[in-house]
Amino acid sequence: QVQLVESGGGSVQAGGSLELSCVVSVASGYNFGTYCMGWFRQAAGKQREGVAVIQHKGATNYADSVKGRFTISKDDAKKTLYLQINNLKPEDTAMYYCAVSYNFYCAIDSSGGPAENQMSYWGKGTLVTISS
Repeated sequence: QVQLVESGGGSVQAGGSLELSCVVSVASGYNFGTYCMGWFRQAAGKQREGVAVIQHKGATNYADSVKGRFTISKDDAKKTLYLQINNLKPEDTAMYYCAVSYNFYCAIDSSGGPAENQMSYWGKGTLVTISS
């Protein structure tokens, strides 16, 4: 069993920054740090989209819409995944979800972010609201 809990969301003015965290609680059999994991977001009325992924050896991929502003990282010892978001824009308003996979490498979709079908476990999300 793998449980993910996101935190760090909130209401921020455009141009500001946030750091989202995702603490992963694992039962035996899932080795945090071995597999790829990522962040997704879903805005109201839109489909969920992958925004960032970190592969098993640390390589990262980002959706074209967030490149240069989002940074994904992880702390294997703390079993925590992070998403640093800078220069926030109103269009970043969404529920943000972390997810982990049983794949070493997560395939990337046409937007440049992780494909949703790569993930096995999901958190419940943290809400980010950006005001202009």
